[in-house]
Amino acid sequence: MLRWIFNPLAIVEKRYQQYGDIYVVAKNVSPLVVYISNPEALQQIFSAPAGTFDSSGANRVLLPLLGDRSLILLDGVAHQRQRKLLMPPFHGDRLKAYGEIIREITQQVISRWEVGKPFNVRASMQEISLRVILSAVFGLHQGDRFEELRKLLTRLLDAVGSPMSSMLLFFPSLQKDWGVWSPWGRFLNLRSQIDQLIYAEIAARRAADVQGDDILSLLLQARDENGQPMTDRELRDELVTLLFAGHETTASALSWALYWIDKLPEVREKLLQELDTLPPNADPSVVVRLQYLNAVCCETLRIYPIAINTFPRVVRSPIEIMGYHFEPGTLLLPSVYLVHHREDLYPEPKRFKPERFIERQFSPYEYLPFGGGNRRCIGLAFAQFEMKLVLATILTQYDLQLATKAPIKPTRRGPTVAPSGNLRMVVKQVRVQCKGAEKQRSRGEIVGISH
Repeated sequence: MLRWIFNPLAIVEKRYQQYGDIYVVAKNVSPLVVYISNPEALQQIFSAPAGTFDSSGANRVLLPLLGDRSLILLDGVAHQRQRKLLMPPFHGDRLKAYGEIIREITQQVISRWEVGKPFNVRASMQEISLRVILSAVFGLHQGDRFEELRKLLTRLLDAVGSPMSSMLLFFPSLQKDWGVWSPWGRFLNLRSQIDQLIYAEIAARRAADVQGDDILSLLLQARDENGQPMTDRELRDELVTLLFAGHETTASALSWALYWIDKLPEVREKLLQELDTLPPNADPSVVVRLQYLNAVCCETLRIYPIAINTFPRVVRSPIEIMGYHFEPGTLLLPSVYLVHHREDLYPEPKRFKPERFIERQFSPYEYLPFGGGNRRCIGLAFAQFEMKLVLATILTQYDLQLATKAPIKPTRRGPTVAPSGNLRMVVKQVRVQCKGAEKQRSRGEIVGISH
């Protein structure tokens, strides 16, 4: 367990080399935990009849962070109800409405970068993704409540963000409140302050009865099949889930993408050539359809998926998978990372090669950065949409370069895996686009350009 917390990718790769596609993590533990990285087995798991598995109990590690009414912690009918209520804001016209917001926020953050001055990549990407999700979820762009939420959410994530502090989530015995100076006491204090702000926002919206186009407004209007609205507790837990799931994961993915784009000049050149075909202020729907940009994003999520496993499944009724018989109580853990690094699917899996996603299409059991089955992330379209627009906005305006040539390794970041915090880049020059033709000058040579 400790090795899995501090060096998760190395330990799962070692076990895979020793034992293959399906192996028991440890023999003398209860429940029995089985790691699975065979696409055929994953297809059987994800397409199994309703009621075959229970996913709520296996996700209890996230309970202190999200709450027991979070979609991630629900199962069965309750899970289906919440999923139906949460899906509409992340698709269709609602998704398109976020396009300009994403670009504006990205512009605001990157305008502070200076030529020749290194900046922390993950910190910048976290600020972009947090501002975007606060805007999308609450419709908040500025003001006291916005600033308080932004600061508190960042501090709460940092409280469980390092490999050491993430042990608070994985070992309940460490969850002891000895005041705000203790790690768990500090976590609870931050969570309480965030809850106060969220409940205040919910109450204000209910009292005002004003219909907006943000996710909270849409959820306040949503009704289930029985005509019942979501309770304040349900709203709180789902909003917190969206804030964390839609913030940290996207920030990590964007950081990895910028790293690989600079690390591999041929990738950077192809991507810039494609971006240079865009007209000024291209419609977001045009940007997100770019073929090579999509391939770069897909490969980023393949080589280092932010969640290295899908949500666990606990067997409810006996089931046979790939000739193995599993009894009730067995915990099945599909491995996203190991599937993404199979030689038979992805030749030279350690090599960053976007062309894979142009040359062929992968099934949902071969490529699954957002999980699979009925537990697949509802925000996947939003995350991909945001990732493409942020990258396009940055790369059409700035030439970036890694501040150091030292390789960046994935590291534990709470329940996820992310690039290490020392990933820094520097702006080499500002790129200016005029009528489709690219001109490049240093910031000092540009006159009258507003950022």
